[in-house]
Amino acid sequence: MSNKEAQLKAFERLLIIMDELREQCPWDKKQTMESLRHLTIEEVYELGDAILDNDLDEVKKELGDVLLHIVFYSKIGSETNSFDIADVCNSICDKLIDRHPHIYGDVKVADEEEVKRNWEQLKLKEGNSSVLEGVPKSLPAMVKASRIQDKVAGVGFDWEEPKQVFEKVEEELAELKDEIAKGDQDAIESEFGDVMFSMINYARFLKVNPENALERTNKKFITRFQYLERKAKEMNKSLKDMTLSEMDVLWEEAKSL
Repeated sequence: MSNKEAQLKAFERLLIIMDELREQCPWDKKQTMESLRHLTIEEVYELGDAILDNDLDEVKKELGDVLLHIVFYSKIGSETNSFDIADVCNSICDKLIDRHPHIYGDVKVADEEEVKRNWEQLKLKEGNSSVLEGVPKSLPAMVKASRIQDKVAGVGFDWEEPKQVFEKVEEELAELKDEIAKGDQDAIESEFGDVMFSMINYARFLKVNPENALERTNKKFITRFQYLERKAKEMNKSLKDMTLSEMDVLWEEAKSL
């Protein structure tokens, strides 16, 4: 059996199991697209965690969980004759072929950036009135900002060089400082948002994924703080009873590990 045949056989096995669960399992029989939605979001976040941890065995498992949800939605769709897994697969295949005329047509591209620009132009030709229509409303704000900037850059609305973007960051910081001095809370929040938006834009020019960068810092902070908690416990002390100076000593130890 070839590798491709083995892959198709494994996918067929999953489809059969899904059919059996939908027919026989009390929990699976009750599920709807709405009841699965929050679980799907959790699974995608768990996949994201595994990717950031570079835990490939966990990535494999989480991909399986996400794939199960795709098959589950498709099974539910087939029950009302709305769509099935074949429709889902053909839909993405058709989109990929249409969006890659440099592979499946006679269009020539020079580099990755031209591919991205062509992608956004093709989406507009497909009926989208705005390049921003494809940005999900429910995305977390930081991810949404990054996607917005990617998409407008794809149609040429962009800075020419990183220096200009950093100057914008400095400009927004100065405006934030002014509003803090004035004490207008609503204006402070607005300017703070502008600072974050400009920083996320600068990250793009540095080829840094801001979500990944912040999550790395989150993980680093958690590791160091939990070290502080362990050391305090070993000393039979409670953090709330320790001085900042005492905690800072442990924090510096954690940083050196």
